[in-house]
Amino acid sequence: MKLWRSPRGTGDHPRSSTNGRSTEPSGFSLARLVEEAGDPHPLYARTVNPQFVRLLRTIGFDKRWTRAEGSYVEDADGTRYLDLLGGFGMFALGRNNPQVRAALEEALALDTPGSVQLGLSPLSGLLARELLARVPSRLGRVAFTSSGTEAVEAALKLGRAATGRSRVLSVEGAFHGLTLGSLSANGCEDFTEPFHPLLPGFDRVPFNDLRALERELAREDVALFLVEPVQGKGVVLPLPGYLEGAQELCRRYGTLFVVDEVQTGLGRTGKLFAFEHFGLEPDVVTISKALSGGYVPSGACVLRAEVFDSVFDSLEHAVRHGSTFAPNDLAMSAGLAVLHELDEHDLAARAKRLGDALLEATRPLVERYEVVRDVRGLGLMWAIEFGEPERGSRSWRVLERVQEGMFAQLVVGPLFHEHQMLTQVAGHRLNVLKILPPLTIAETDLARFAETLDDVVRRAQRIPRAAARMALRAGPRLVG
Repeated sequence: MKLWRSPRGTGDHPRSSTNGRSTEPSGFSLARLVEEAGDPHPLYARTVNPQFVRLLRTIGFDKRWTRAEGSYVEDADGTRYLDLLGGFGMFALGRNNPQVRAALEEALALDTPGSVQLGLSPLSGLLARELLARVPSRLGRVAFTSSGTEAVEAALKLGRAATGRSRVLSVEGAFHGLTLGSLSANGCEDFTEPFHPLLPGFDRVPFNDLRALERELAREDVALFLVEPVQGKGVVLPLPGYLEGAQELCRRYGTLFVVDEVQTGLGRTGKLFAFEHFGLEPDVVTISKALSGGYVPSGACVLRAEVFDSVFDSLEHAVRHGSTFAPNDLAMSAGLAVLHELDEHDLAARAKRLGDALLEATRPLVERYEVVRDVRGLGLMWAIEFGEPERGSRSWRVLERVQEGMFAQLVVGPLFHEHQMLTQVAGHRLNVLKILPPLTIAETDLARFAETLDDVVRRAQRIPRAAARMALRAGPRLVG
């Protein structure tokens, strides 16, 4: 028995609309519309966000991007840029991955009956099964979402309902998203400050501080503790024993241990999930970014069955939480293809091998340049941190008075403009340069980045008189 009709071109009748007229393609051309639009910046400034366009033009990042493949994006002049930003991690399989595209094309050709709403498509159950097969057995349910912040929102909402508690703990410096619930758990003041008052019942403790965490948990009113296994904003690694200790404390005081794997998950850190490095068994895991394959917005909140079932506890409560677009067939198809590709090419192990090589090549910069404070990473989540040097400290302080974290921009800018490499400053007021390259990136490209970085840092540490002008043409601090 066929679940879906055969692809078009096998004798099926033409598509028809409700008024009986054929809806076969009739002159609509996306390529023509894009060509007629030309430079996208004026239209975007007029209709979406003029300040973002102003930022791009100020720093010289206002390229007209025309195509992308793998680890490269290309502008209208035909110049290719090495993409070490990876869409903040969603292009883990590279841009326009052909296997993910093929899965989407197949789903479209099958005319899948997705999003019936009062009905089911097989694909959501199939993807849920594949996700559950890759996490600890104590996790038994999947709530699909359309983004990482929505996955966090689901964890907050269901965690509070399941425990009957209202308090939520997160850590300082964390980034969990920008919707109101996620923002209330966000530990980055530059994102939260303009939007106060945030939701009540949210508190933060210092990262890597078990004593502070226990003081809060001991009150036995915390529904969930939300933590990134590696903090995304500055690629801040946990101290030995911290995450293991946090999990034990949560068990002791009846708090759900929630690990945010939106950025670290699906091979990024050298294991499928970063919590595997520490032998953790969370109560809830949030996933997104790479799950999309870079094509279709997608996310998931994976929970213990008991947590989920305590909220969806009766027939009348069967739809207590959901998301209209989340389990759509294209997102589910992309997710299935992503997991297949991760397995087929053992990309987590590849990320570990390439990440280890990158650290080996770049850690000597700490000794080589006084301005380099640290080089750190896990898998292909990598960062370099800069700090005030003893020599030239006056120039440094002048530069930092213009804007905190400015030196890192003096490195991001030349990498982009002179060497065609796209990187980012890791966060507001952070002197940290960060990369999240595709897990499929060529070893030679990573080696070239390490060599180029050495030269750019060497020149930037001199902090020339034109530093302020260079800073204006440096890299932006971007969300993600």
